[in-house]
Amino acid sequence: MRNVAAALFVVLAIFKLRAAKCFVSTVLCSRMPGLTQTQRQICSESSDAVVSLASGQLLGASECQKQFHDHRWNCTHVWNNDMFGQIVVIGSKEAAYTYGITSAGAVYSITTACAKGNITTCGCDTKQKSFSSSESENWKWGGCSMDIGYGMRFAKKFLDAREIDNDNRSLMNLHNNQVGRKIVKQLLRTECKCHGVSGSCAMKTCWKSLPSFHAIGNTMKNKYRKAKLVRAITSRDSPLHLVVIRKGNKLQNKDGKVLSDSQIPKRSELVYLEPSPNYCERNVSIGVLGTVDRNCNRTSTAMDHCDLLCCGRGYNTHQIVRTWQCNCKFKWCCTVTCDICSERKEEYTCK
Repeated sequence: MRNVAAALFVVLAIFKLRAAKCFVSTVLCSRMPGLTQTQRQICSESSDAVVSLASGQLLGASECQKQFHDHRWNCTHVWNNDMFGQIVVIGSKEAAYTYGITSAGAVYSITTACAKGNITTCGCDTKQKSFSSSESENWKWGGCSMDIGYGMRFAKKFLDAREIDNDNRSLMNLHNNQVGRKIVKQLLRTECKCHGVSGSCAMKTCWKSLPSFHAIGNTMKNKYRKAKLVRAITSRDSPLHLVVIRKGNKLQNKDGKVLSDSQIPKRSELVYLEPSPNYCERNVSIGVLGTVDRNCNRTSTAMDHCDLLCCGRGYNTHQIVRTWQCNCKFKWCCTVTCDICSERKEEYTCK
């Protein structure tokens, strides 16, 4: 009877924990700003995965700011207070990059959380073959391969659910979300560990691992440079869809059909709908902060050169004194004494 009572107590405790978790999830998800009704439902059912996805959004935001720190548009304040709402107002190349990198961040964080056991509905990828495809190869699949499939499916289900309007901007966002997911999968690496006497590597165990997220950011930056200008059209045979705008080419014939399949944007290409605005001047209505008071580099050959970053307005020169502890020595016993070093340098900010 004691064993039965103990078992019933454990079952009751688990039930209470699950009920409490369900209640907390419902309250948490109901208070998150910017979620659609579908997203709130997904959140309440998979709150642990949504928490990981949110950290992926922040990872994407951080990488975006690193990639564009020396540009006129430096990816600042694009999220405001609403992590899951519309990120960038204008459908520009910068919006394309932002949606792509945050989608990639979502996949990356969810997949990592699965491998660490932080999400109850996923783990390591069990679909990898136990042995190599060729008997002559001296390696086998093992370890914990990243379950990239789960990460991609959940990120798609949650992030795509915010695009509830069947319009050109929604099509753009959905396309760029997909580009972000695909980049993470394409950059998966195969890592191996050797087994054998004295490191002879007679046998290897291999698994799939994620690259550094900075590598994903670099790949996305290259796609940003090559992003395609598109527009949304309808035809007799197709609903609203995106086609690439090419100078000198008509998009449709008399029947409203796309003239060439080559005008459909590739799934690997970032796309945008509008030219980038003037990022030199502040325009709060579209989230542009301008470049006034931004630090610039007078000797740089990159985008942060004062002439480029300041948009020809000129720059101010500031004398800055930086101090720090230096030449530290340990004295017996037991103190550390340091000198105070200082450095005078010039900083430049845009007018």
